[in-house]
Amino acid sequence: MRSFATARHVIVSLAFVSAVGWATQAHAQFAVGSTWVRTDAHGKGITMSVEACCNGGLRLTYKVPPMGGQPGSTLTVDSPMDGTEVPALVDGKPSGETMGVKRVDDHHYSAVVKMGGKPFGTSNGTISPDGKTLTVESVMQMGGKGEKTVETWVRK
Repeated sequence: MRSFATARHVIVSLAFVSAVGWATQAHAQFAVGSTWVRTDAHGKGITMSVEACCNGGLRLTYKVPPMGGQPGSTLTVDSPMDGTEVPALVDGKPSGETMGVKRVDDHHYSAVVKMGGKPFGTSNGTISPDGKTLTVESVMQMGGKGEKTVETWVRK
């Protein structure tokens, strides 16, 4: 059970961090209220919706489908999108995870994920020039070593 919980946190973290690059752009290029779908093999079925919140920030809501016989879950993050560390809620409850996201420019961002106050991973995202695809490269600490992943998100 512990490994599933850790895997779910990693998936949820990656989902959030990858989406942040796009979400930063929501104010400039896309309407708040959009939905994005993660299309890479490891994240198939994860969706993200974006809403305005927190004095100019964004509420990112992820729906993670059932996996390995476990029920699906919802992750919610209310972020000012200025690098401030904020809590991640899983099914409405604190997860012990925080995220600090910083916009680099109109098409790039960087983010730091912490678990229990300790750095857990970093991500860098790039939005395509047409604003329809987000590619995210992340390094998450798994079993004492950094595991690199690449994610792809497509706007619905």
